Amino acid sequence: MNEAKGTALITGASSGIGTLYADRLARQGYDLILVARNATKLERVAQAIRKATGRQIDTLPADLANPAELLLVEARLANERSITLLVNNAGIGSTARALDADVDTMSAMVSLNVEALMRLTYAVVPAFVARGRGTIVNIASIVAVAPEVLNGVYGGSKAFVLAFSQNLRHELDGTGVGVQVVLPGATATDFWDIAGTPVEHLPGEIVMRADQFVDAALTGLARGEFATIPSLHDESRWAAFEAARQAMAGELSTSTPAARYLAA
Repeated sequence: MNEAKGTALITGASSGIGTLYADRLARQGYDLILVARNATKLERVAQAIRKATGRQIDTLPADLANPAELLLVEARLANERSITLLVNNAGIGSTARALDADVDTMSAMVSLNVEALMRLTYAVVPAFVARGRGTIVNIASIVAVAPEVLNGVYGGSKAFVLAFSQNLRHELDGTGVGVQVVLPGATATDFWDIAGTPVEHLPGEIVMRADQFVDAALTGLARGEFATIPSLHDESRWAAFEAARQAMAGELSTSTPAARYLAA
């Protein structure tokens, strides 16, 4: 058995990507705290992983869209010293166009994808910094940089995850706390059924198996990557994108308007 690495808390752990993260991390030597709404499914996952790995697996049933239940998870992150890894995986998506989307559904998506992720991260950061170690993994999406692909609110929520992670990396530099943001493309999970377009309707050449995605994301983490995009074969494209962003950053705030905005 691998050397114990502390405890990983994983949200959205009752199915799909979250379940695979749980399995892989337990096999790497982590104990687990699994968070999801469905207590029965969560315990079924926990029992299977306990049997396969012998690790300590706790379940914490919680609806992260419910403020009171979200607070319970925040408290666990803030107070349990064994936690060394937070995987912010819980989230929902949509393929609905603006003219067709239900605004209450959009608000619920923002609550889960943005507010819950932010609050859980802010709950654990002080504890990680105080101990001088810990890792935060935020699951974003390629729509963070390609928001035209799916629903605009979904794209905006994942752009938040990317920007939030970029700032965290900057602010936590030198503290011993690591940050990884993962940008999956289309992945074969039940995400697509919930989002409104079954995965069977997508071209097969753009859909990655969920186990391949998680294994690639964990390889990226082991490599010390900040941004991991498992589907992007030419990593120089991301490097160029990031270099252009950084180069422009120093020119975005000046005391005078650009010449093109001055009256002729």
